[in-house]
Amino acid sequence: MPLTTPLGRFRAVAFWEGLSFLVLLLLAMPLKYLLGLPQMVRGVGMAHGVLFIAYVYTLMMAALEHRWGFTRVVVAFVASLVPGGTFWLDAQLRREERAATLEAR
Repeated sequence: MPLTTPLGRFRAVAFWEGLSFLVLLLLAMPLKYLLGLPQMVRGVGMAHGVLFIAYVYTLMMAALEHRWGFTRVVVAFVASLVPGGTFWLDAQLRREERAATLEAR
């Protein structure tokens, strides 16, 4: 996944955005609501917010570069709202990349 391409940048940001979402949901939120420790939510929440904005931006750049249709863009956006969705999307993109590479041979 080279960071020199719009798709590579999107996939990298998607990984970190998805990871930050899981940390927020599975670690920071329980610490806040079960133990009364809101500090982690502030830090992780801010990082997740920045990564979400970066996700939407890199999604648009990859969509424009690869001429993705409206449905594909909506699916990619919705994937960011579902815990683990960005990892599922990355698996789909890798599968397509592998198929395109085999087709080119």
